[in-house]
Amino acid sequence: MSSSSEALDLHRRYAGKMQTMPKCPISGPADFAVWYTPGVAEPCRAIQRSPEAAYDLTNKGNLVAVVSDGSRVLGLGDIGPVAGLPVMEGKCLLFKYLGGVDAVALCLATRTAEELVQAVTWLAPSFGAINLEDIAQPKCFRVLDSLRTGLDIPIWHDDQQGTATVVLAGLINALRLTGRDFQNVRIAMVGFGAANVATYRLLIAYGLAPQQIVACDSKGLLHKDRRDIEEVQTSYPMKWEACSRSTTNGRTGGIDEALRGADVCLAFSKPGPAIIQPEWIKGMSKRAIVFACANPVPEIWPDAALAAGAEIVATGRSDFANQVNNSLIFPGMFRGILDVRASAITDRMAIAAAHALAVSAGAIIPH
Repeated sequence: MSSSSEALDLHRRYAGKMQTMPKCPISGPADFAVWYTPGVAEPCRAIQRSPEAAYDLTNKGNLVAVVSDGSRVLGLGDIGPVAGLPVMEGKCLLFKYLGGVDAVALCLATRTAEELVQAVTWLAPSFGAINLEDIAQPKCFRVLDSLRTGLDIPIWHDDQQGTATVVLAGLINALRLTGRDFQNVRIAMVGFGAANVATYRLLIAYGLAPQQIVACDSKGLLHKDRRDIEEVQTSYPMKWEACSRSTTNGRTGGIDEALRGADVCLAFSKPGPAIIQPEWIKGMSKRAIVFACANPVPEIWPDAALAAGAEIVATGRSDFANQVNNSLIFPGMFRGILDVRASAITDRMAIAAAHALAVSAGAIIPH
């Protein structure tokens, strides 16, 4: 049986993969008087007097909403909220299995950023944190920024912050293993969607100079003469910032030019396997680092990148070595923020998590 047919068969057999179960003891009908009426009135009154008591008297402190509109699901694209439900249930499974966190899949039938923000705002009182998932850009940027400023619980877009945190962790180790440091490394970003925009932002927060990074999208290198991006800078502010601060020195072209002489390739573009050609890897520096993270098929197969001269190759898949995937970080991140009752997830927290993840792989943190 193929993996795809097995997945379909098992999802049908179990009718999905999540369920709800009580965590309190029930020995008989009399217990309902404690856990429901009339006993439940007393914790309600306590929470009314002190809203923080909800974290002690309900499951709010261990409950996350996994919210999506299904507009950009994995490599499947805009498949809608109902078709995206298996992915969100899968996210809930990982939350519970890897972090001990209860999560609920909430796929919303909306097409606008404003409605997503309003829906999450309405839902927020029931949850200790919100995980945004598989929302197309530029909508995902507006939703994340609006909710982070408008709510007092942590908001996390895994395709942005989660991916960026794992990339930083992998990069810390890869640079160490190839004898490089962050101050001198030259990085090429292939694709500039949600994942690489957030990675760019986190790398700058970590201390990289923008001049160390060259990025490209489907239309070529990002530079200050990209009028097409300047015209939509309100919707894509970070992309225009990357253009404005880029030092391409008059170079034009696409992925091949971005990779020329680069030490690191961070690719989050579209599924391959021929998006990145082996000869372009040969044009990178010696001991090159290649993160080809498109799913379900990387931009270049790992064996092809290694044969072309790359020393370290990572993908977003668990069936290849060196997985760079947000599933490595979000269960632990949410476990931590819920335990300390954090009100937000900052760049400093993401950097600390990246360091911890790098250490867990056996590397020595360079600073």
